[in-house]
Amino acid sequence: MFHGIAATCEVVDVRREANGEQLGAFLKARRAQVSPGTAGLYGSAAPRRVPGLRREEVARLAAISTDYYTRLEQGRVQVSGAVLDVLAQVLRLDGDQREYLLTLAGKYAPPAAGRSARQEVRPQMRHLLDDLTLSAGFVIGHNTDLLAWNAMAAALVMDFGRVPEEERNYVRLVFTEPAIRVLYRDWEVMARLAVSHLRMDSRRNPHDPRLTALVEELSAMDPQFRRWWTSHDVATRAGGTRLLRHPVVGDLALARSTFQCAEDDGQQLVVWTAEPGTPAFDALRYLTSTIGSAPIRT
Repeated sequence: MFHGIAATCEVVDVRREANGEQLGAFLKARRAQVSPGTAGLYGSAAPRRVPGLRREEVARLAAISTDYYTRLEQGRVQVSGAVLDVLAQVLRLDGDQREYLLTLAGKYAPPAAGRSARQEVRPQMRHLLDDLTLSAGFVIGHNTDLLAWNAMAAALVMDFGRVPEEERNYVRLVFTEPAIRVLYRDWEVMARLAVSHLRMDSRRNPHDPRLTALVEELSAMDPQFRRWWTSHDVATRAGGTRLLRHPVVGDLALARSTFQCAEDDGQQLVVWTAEPGTPAFDALRYLTSTIGSAPIRT
C-alpha cells in the first residue's frame, strides 16, 4: 500500500516477527525500562551505552547464565516456565505483561486466533447496545476492529458510519481522525494505551495479514505509533476514566467499563457512563434529546 518509504522510517513488519524474535524483542524492551537501582543493583559507576539493565545483569538476577539469556533474547533457545516466572520478577512485569510473555513463549494458550476477515458482531452484543440510552457503547473485536456502536457513541465521538467498514478500527481512528485527537483531553495517554491494547490483542494471531497491514500503515504514517508499537507495552482493556472535550456539551469525565462476550471472547462491549446527578450525566441526557432514537450502525 505504501511505496518508497525511506529506510529511516523503520517501518515495522510483523510478518518477520517469529515468536522467538517477538519474545526476544519484548525482553529487550522490558529490561530497558528497569533501572539498576530498581532492580537492587547499586554502586556501579561505569557509564551505560543503553538505558536499563544489561543482559548480564538480568542473567545474574535470574540465576541463569549470560549466554543462555543472550540466546533467549536472540530467539535461539526454548525456555521453561520456571525461568519465565523469575524473569517476570526481575523485569518487574505486571499481570498483563507476564501473560504476554508466557504467550510468546508458548506457555500460555491465548484465546483462539482470529481470522483475517472482519468479525460479525454477536446478536447478544447488539441487544445490549439496544438497551443503552444514556451511555455510549461500542463493540470491539479482533485487533481493535470497531464492529458496532450505538447512537450515543456516534453523537459523543463521531459518525462512524461515514468511515469505510475496512477502516473502522479503533486504533486506526485514534491516530487518523482529527476529531478524536481533539475529543480526548489526554489524547497521548489514550493513544499509547490503545497501542498497548493492540499489541496485547496481537498475541492471538501475530501474523494476521490485516494486523500486518494496519501496523505497517500506522508505522509509516505516525512516528508516535511506531515508537509505542516497538516499545512492546501491553495492556488488557479495563475500567477507568475517559476525559473528553465535546464540541457541544463541553468537558466530560466518563467511567469506562468493559464486558466480555460469553459466546466469543474476541468481542468486548465497551461502555462509557456517567453517574446520575453529575454534570456529565446531564450532558449525556442533553445529547440523547438531540439524537432521538437513531438505530445502531454496524
